[in-house]
Amino acid sequence: MNDLKIHIRLFAALSLAWLVMILLLSGYEFLSNGSAPGIWEHAGSLFLYKLFNEGVYWLDSCGWLLVFFIACYFLSARLARGLTMVIIVLLVLIQFMLAKYFSTAFVPLGADLYGYSWKDIKQTVGASGSMNAGTIAIFAVLAGIPFLWLRLACRRIRIPLLPALLLPLLSVIAMTAGPSLLRHHGVFPSDFASNLVLSKPGYFFRQSRDHFFPEEQETDIYADYYAGETGGDEGLAANFLYPDETGYPFFHGDSTKDVLSPFFALRGQDGPARHTETVTPPHIVIILVEGLGRAFTNEGAYLGNFTPFLDSLAGHSLYWKNFLSEGGRTFAVLPSVLGSLPFGKNGFLEMGEGMPSQLSLLNVLKRDGYHSSFYYGGDAHFDNMDLFLQKGGIDELNDGRSFPAGYTKLPAENGFSWGYNDKELFRRYLETRAAVPAQPQLSVILTVSTHSPFKINEPDKYSRLFENRMNQLGFDEAQKKEHRVFKDQYVSILYMDDALRSFFAAYAHRADFQNTVFLITGDHRMPEIPMRTKIDRYHVPLIFYSPLLKRTADFLSVSTHFDIAPSLLAFLSHGYGIRRPSGAQWMGAGLDTARGFRNIHAYPMIQTKTDQVDFIMGEYHLNGTQVFRLSPDMNEEAVTDEDGKEIAGRLDNAFGRFRQRNGRITPRGKMVPDSLLKAYP
Repeated sequence: MNDLKIHIRLFAALSLAWLVMILLLSGYEFLSNGSAPGIWEHAGSLFLYKLFNEGVYWLDSCGWLLVFFIACYFLSARLARGLTMVIIVLLVLIQFMLAKYFSTAFVPLGADLYGYSWKDIKQTVGASGSMNAGTIAIFAVLAGIPFLWLRLACRRIRIPLLPALLLPLLSVIAMTAGPSLLRHHGVFPSDFASNLVLSKPGYFFRQSRDHFFPEEQETDIYADYYAGETGGDEGLAANFLYPDETGYPFFHGDSTKDVLSPFFALRGQDGPARHTETVTPPHIVIILVEGLGRAFTNEGAYLGNFTPFLDSLAGHSLYWKNFLSEGGRTFAVLPSVLGSLPFGKNGFLEMGEGMPSQLSLLNVLKRDGYHSSFYYGGDAHFDNMDLFLQKGGIDELNDGRSFPAGYTKLPAENGFSWGYNDKELFRRYLETRAAVPAQPQLSVILTVSTHSPFKINEPDKYSRLFENRMNQLGFDEAQKKEHRVFKDQYVSILYMDDALRSFFAAYAHRADFQNTVFLITGDHRMPEIPMRTKIDRYHVPLIFYSPLLKRTADFLSVSTHFDIAPSLLAFLSHGYGIRRPSGAQWMGAGLDTARGFRNIHAYPMIQTKTDQVDFIMGEYHLNGTQVFRLSPDMNEEAVTDEDGKEIAGRLDNAFGRFRQRNGRITPRGKMVPDSLLKAYP
């Protein structure tokens, strides 16, 4: 018994030594990210929050570690001491890696790690440049120093028995209350600040536990705001009637209104269409720009307008300022834009070969003679994008694997490159498209230059443009200093904008330009520039540009990627006689063309493959358990008044009804009846 007391004191000494390392790494992480906007002004309170979160993580972990220590002790006291030291060193290394990830991505790593294959992880980490020789050297040193420090602690640190016995008691309390304490929401100056104060290993392990051992989420049928499984549904797509939710969870009749035709002039073969003339369906070019967030795009961007060409183009277009992506990463964009598809468990693409057959712009337009093509400078097998496109009936798939010699890739980082830069991508598109297409075209272009590590082929030129742009925006020295911290990101944005300028200048000389409709949106907001709010990650622009437009407009109403496919088909059906299906699995009810700020939609959003915690309905945004009220500039504030609980309940119940249907989306399942699919090969 006396020997056990000695080893309990020894465990307390090791735990205290571990706490010192946790705090040192936390200080390193905090200082590494202190240059982000708004951090130093609130450094004192933010660091106290961080110390609190790290303390909860430490106590929670000590409880589990103590159980392991005691179990090993009854086998061998020496084994218990040695293995505990090994585990602590591993935890220190994990904390260092998670801190490095956060300093690169500016979002904490959670269970989204489990949504990627080992090949995808190697490519992402390698291309990001975060694991370089310097990082590996620090990692090697970190593996040795903790061992020496822990051995020293065993010899020099003497903890009295009473405090040593107090540690297990505090650990039990932390193990019980820790998850709720780590979910504590303070009032922070930005979303980045709220992520900074998180304990990164605490967040990662909690997310991992929730991933592998998820809690059942139940809908409160006794709440005043509960409306049942169907009928009176304020939630997702309130006007949709689902005739067979068990067999086809999201299948419903398609009655999307055509809101686009009033803005367009129909066109015949040789010019504006006459009443007696058959109109010619327009070519559709959808440009999905990597990381294009409204935070730095066009007039009114709170970080400054770093897309002068897109801003000019928006002034001659239909422009949705308060548009939202459906995902926080690229994996969600193709299913959302082309098919208005639900997510399934880990994103629709993650089902791979088991992706259910579905209706999309690809196969619906193919029935009426459209030829479809996809262009991407990277590897389209990443995230199973190629499988999705092939299952949808894509006619032509061009990615980095098919580029011939003579095209320039993005600069490599640690031997990895995401692929060909945007200028080369657009050049490849223009060089492979017929000058006078024999049939209407649906083209989808996904860019890559604005992806981490943000290395471009003409850095000096665009670095000068970056400095000039800050002068044009009237930045003072303090603002310039803040933006220079993220110089590589802004330089890549200016490069992308210039690539679009060149693309449209070249396209204007093509014979088919006058009969083409261009859609431009972001796949998600670039997270590598700190975000001010939770909704910021999804806030992207949507631009409809075309010589066919007879008038332009700006819209403050909220719509999302889900609304593009149904609205585009309604427009083509009404104006050009394209046959659209009588029913579909569309998540979206169509674009809203109200000029003023409003949100008539109720949609979920998926941040990562394993993180479905966001839902918008009306003027509110639910993120986990926290509710925010959206403002006309898509900023948001936490709802903390007495109505907050009732609002959260209504949103959570609507979200819950989506989750029930979404849970029925499984590999090789059914999205629409086979009889309907046969009409759209």
